[in-house]
Amino acid sequence: MGACTSKPPKRNPYAPQDLPLPPPTPPQSNNNNKPSSPFYNLTPVRFFQTNKAGTSPTTTPKTGPNFPPLSPARHIMAVLAKRLKGATEEAELGMEVVSLDKRFGLSKRFKDRYEVGDEMGRGHFGYVVTATCKYGDHVGRKVAVKVIPKAKMTTSIAVEDVRRELKILQALSGHDNLLQFYDAFEDNDNVYIVMELCEGGELLDRIHASGGKFNEEEAKNVIVQILNVVAFCHLQGVVHRDLKPENFLFKTKDADSPLKAIDFGLSEFVKPDENLNDIVGSAYYVAPEVLLRSYDTEADVWSVGVISYILLCGSRPFWARTESGIFRAVLKNVPKFADPPWPSFSPLAKDFVQGLLAKDPRKRLTAAQALGHPWIRDHNGVEVPIDIRILRSLKAYTLSSPLRQAALKALSKTSTSDDLFYLKKQFSHLGKSESVTFNSINTALMKHATSAMKESRITDYLSWLTALKLDFDEFCAAVICVRQLETLDQWEQRARCAYDIFDKDGNKEIIIEELASELGLGPSVSLHDVLTDWIRHTDGKLSYHGFVKLLHGISTRNQRKLR
Repeated sequence: MGACTSKPPKRNPYAPQDLPLPPPTPPQSNNNNKPSSPFYNLTPVRFFQTNKAGTSPTTTPKTGPNFPPLSPARHIMAVLAKRLKGATEEAELGMEVVSLDKRFGLSKRFKDRYEVGDEMGRGHFGYVVTATCKYGDHVGRKVAVKVIPKAKMTTSIAVEDVRRELKILQALSGHDNLLQFYDAFEDNDNVYIVMELCEGGELLDRIHASGGKFNEEEAKNVIVQILNVVAFCHLQGVVHRDLKPENFLFKTKDADSPLKAIDFGLSEFVKPDENLNDIVGSAYYVAPEVLLRSYDTEADVWSVGVISYILLCGSRPFWARTESGIFRAVLKNVPKFADPPWPSFSPLAKDFVQGLLAKDPRKRLTAAQALGHPWIRDHNGVEVPIDIRILRSLKAYTLSSPLRQAALKALSKTSTSDDLFYLKKQFSHLGKSESVTFNSINTALMKHATSAMKESRITDYLSWLTALKLDFDEFCAAVICVRQLETLDQWEQRARCAYDIFDKDGNKEIIIEELASELGLGPSVSLHDVLTDWIRHTDGKLSYHGFVKLLHGISTRNQRKLR
């Protein structure tokens, strides 16, 4: 038989203009093995294996004296496959495709209300145009309109993404660093989301214009605004899941223009004590735990860390030529802080970025903690907001035994001035009349509540705290983060000091069965072998080793250890 020929593939009109053409479709095989591609295998475990043929560089390579310009980040291929290809693949396989309900209950008078102008840009899921309001209170106002073709909504996931994006935009609109939502419309062909018009360009454009590097003060000005909106979203129980320089716009072209977060198309509500597991985002900015399918709001903070690294040195902390190579780098490689220009930056700047890029999300700074970091907290009147992680810590503390609470109290007495700065801010937000109670926390949350907070059920935490009453000292014990302290150079010294305090005030003779229950050890575990090292043979009290184990308490996550 003669060789088969085919036409060259056409460019996707919704793909960014600088992306290469898609590869030709490979010939179909009669075997039942699916191609090893993220379009077919949405769990990219194979990407995490070591590349035996060679390793890719971990950061963007230099060409000459300057870093090369950053290119726009593409969505993870599996994201596009799941949201754009599902119905097509089902039809090709002869599966029954259920008709999708693409009605959103929106007004159909978009073309009556707005005069459409020029196209501003295109993406995988739609495009953006300018428009002018034709009548009403805002006649003449120029706006940006995100147009999402219903023809692109080929899966129930894609339809639900649009419904959720509308709900999140309506709920969160009003924050200074979030693109303002004005209205939404639909017709038979499209959904129209009418939003604030920003004419200052993307953050990515300014990174290019700066030659790839910001000085520390310029970087702080950008990072503070990003963290402000991220902390606000997290308090409402919303995780963005696609933070990158392209998704931040400047309101105007002025040097001091406000920065606005955009594109909540992949955002999700996060309910208390629940983890998300679908792999979404853009490869260069995706957190390790997202690739491991168990994550929550801390995944956004990782993305902020990547952006911060880029702002300061002009290169990505994790780089490879392929998506699979990027995933390997994110999971296994450590960002470089020894190469220029990092030696020219302050130690606090490096410590800040390292805190955002901790691979273990339990050791990573939260957005609120980052705003209280000594590198950034004094920049232009930064305010440290309520930290959503505090509610989780308070719940864990109320469920702990008196023995573990005593251990945490001893550890909190070793707090530094930087620790106390953050703790005092949180206590002032959540406390009233020198104590933190159920009522004071509820009052504090209601001051900042939106409909998103109700949707994500953040207040469900409060059901565990009805009898709570903590003074400042006990509040510090409840919310201190042991995992984060372990990353410090002074951890061993602080833990030893805390143990000495505990040994004087809270240590007692230990009954092995009680300690096993405290640590959640099941009957299949050999208690004698596990606990012998945790108890002093001289007096039967908790040893230093046992004290450190007790500080961690029962693990609430079955989470793979990240190194």
